[in-house]
Amino acid sequence: MPQTLPPTGDREAVMTDLSTTATAPPASALRTAVLDDAHVGDIRGALGTIKLDDTAPRRGLSAKLKTLLAIVGPGLIVMVGDNDAGAFGTYSQAGQNYGTSLLWTLLLLIPVLYVNQEMVLRLGAVTGVGHARLILERFGKFWGAFSVIDLFLLNALTIVTEFIGITLAVGYLGLPKAPSVLLAAAIVVVAASTGSFRRFERTAILLCAGSLLLIPVYFIAHPSTGRMAHDFVVPGMPHGSQLSDVMLLIIAIVGTTVAPWQLFFQQSYVIDKRITPRFMRYEKADLWLGIVIVVIGAAAMMGFCAAAFGGHGEFGHFTDSGHVAAGLEKYAGKTAGVLFAVALLDASVIGACAVSLSTAYAIGDVMGLKHSLHRGIKGAKGFYAVFAGLILTAAIIVIIPGSPLGLLTEGVQTLAGVLLPSASVFLLLLCNDRTVLGPWVNGRAMNAFTSIVVAVLVTLSVILTAAVLFPGITSTAILDTMAVCGVAGILALGYAETRRRRKGWALAGPVDRMDKENWRMPPLDQLPQPVISTGRKVGLAALRTYLLAAMILVIVRIVQLALGH
Repeated sequence: MPQTLPPTGDREAVMTDLSTTATAPPASALRTAVLDDAHVGDIRGALGTIKLDDTAPRRGLSAKLKTLLAIVGPGLIVMVGDNDAGAFGTYSQAGQNYGTSLLWTLLLLIPVLYVNQEMVLRLGAVTGVGHARLILERFGKFWGAFSVIDLFLLNALTIVTEFIGITLAVGYLGLPKAPSVLLAAAIVVVAASTGSFRRFERTAILLCAGSLLLIPVYFIAHPSTGRMAHDFVVPGMPHGSQLSDVMLLIIAIVGTTVAPWQLFFQQSYVIDKRITPRFMRYEKADLWLGIVIVVIGAAAMMGFCAAAFGGHGEFGHFTDSGHVAAGLEKYAGKTAGVLFAVALLDASVIGACAVSLSTAYAIGDVMGLKHSLHRGIKGAKGFYAVFAGLILTAAIIVIIPGSPLGLLTEGVQTLAGVLLPSASVFLLLLCNDRTVLGPWVNGRAMNAFTSIVVAVLVTLSVILTAAVLFPGITSTAILDTMAVCGVAGILALGYAETRRRRKGWALAGPVDRMDKENWRMPPLDQLPQPVISTGRKVGLAALRTYLLAAMILVIVRIVQLALGH
């Protein structure tokens, strides 16, 4: 590995000086911005080890396979963790209410999943600094605080939905609710707080394997393979359904598949695993493995729900994942119901673990706390306090009689959709910051695609906010909103290009990507202050205004619903 920081020592020893130019210095002189010295050292993955001083080239299939096994983990865990309790509900609802007609959304989401996660993977490996801390350093205190606060609130609600999934699963399996929830919470806390990164990752990968239980359910229900293949590649809308309801479900699928917590978790976990740019190709392979598994799981849920409920009275009347398990038992057999419930329990546990860790990592990064799974509880008290506090609070909320669990689930999906554009905007800006990524910055093709993705996410966010405020929103209103957002985006792009030509600004020159495997971001206090153009300031101010207004309006609406208004 090219990085040569000492494996132990204080923070000052880690944050040593480095020239801020994008030209890679000799490897022997390289220093980085890594904030916790536990993030430097041997890679001790669940399935293998790579020594810090192991710089030998990987030649031959055996050597490459061993390296891949040692690297596997971040991409797999973040993707499988995304198929959590909320995803089970969303994909099951799509299958039970509309058959396999919305399978095509998964195909369209594959490049979005890859691009978003590849960018945070790059940021983590190259900078050694978490997502929230980079936002704080490059965009100021407001956005740094906003990113952590909204992540904390949204993640806290998301963890509650994970424990709601646990109650639905154990309820179907006939297990007592309160003891099961508390036991699950204890297992999650213990699994992450042993002070051994490898032990945690082995547990997490074992839980990832549990998601494969959805595959036998698919074969038991035996949906039409030909129909699924057609609907996967040919976009279409369900016949005889309200367009507004279908579009809101599509937005929910996007929101549950591309969640803000994923960006923060993946970047911090890559750093904690001590992965450097040298192993970027292997980590991308790990990411693709996770994407394949998450898409297979989502497609399986849509498929077996369509097959089990099609032609029966429950078709088109989704309630929750617990009723899905009961319906599978009714129409596909007891084994199918049990496997689905166990997979739901497994998904809820790994989801709670990953979402909690993303919050603990972000807070530790911003507040300067020790934040690594390589440390025991004594070595990172604040980190583990945040993690355990979120888990236990969510568990207690779920077992309190009368808690508005259904409303909390709806609120999470809504807030995730509202806040996702801001996360994507900052991700795109950071990946074009040459001071931060040097030779690893985005190319033009990546920027063009990501800009389109961000525009689509902003549009979906606006529609979702409008749908919460006006539950009776019509299909015409949704289409009109999409048209207005599209015109606004084109006008903004035209204005930016006109201003560039009028001012005579040249596009950024070519990036020297030579020897990029040895390049790491300099220490944060060595980075020059970013120069933010007037247009970007206006855009960020508009985004800030929209997010604050949308969050307040959505929260007010949720409170009104909770009070029965």
